[in-house]
Amino acid sequence: MRRGATLVFSRLTDPTPYESYEMIRWMLVVFLALVLINGLFPILKKIGMGRLPGDFTLKLFGKEVPVPLASTMVLSGILSLIARYI
Repeated sequence: MRRGATLVFSRLTDPTPYESYEMIRWMLVVFLALVLINGLFPILKKIGMGRLPGDFTLKLFGKEVPVPLASTMVLSGILSLIARYI
């Protein structure tokens, strides 16, 4: 009984090589998405994104950092509807 519990515990703590690659892949996807959003933000700002209630801008060390929470939710909803019906 003790051996089985140790086996289950070791499986929970030690990721398999496949799980490690999957985590690296997701980290890469998130990084690329952030780079893409950062590059497209000036274009999205021209069409009105970033000015919804719930979007705000932080001023840190003389730079403005946009935090578009409401715009992100709107874009996520639109993209999920597009993905659902395609």
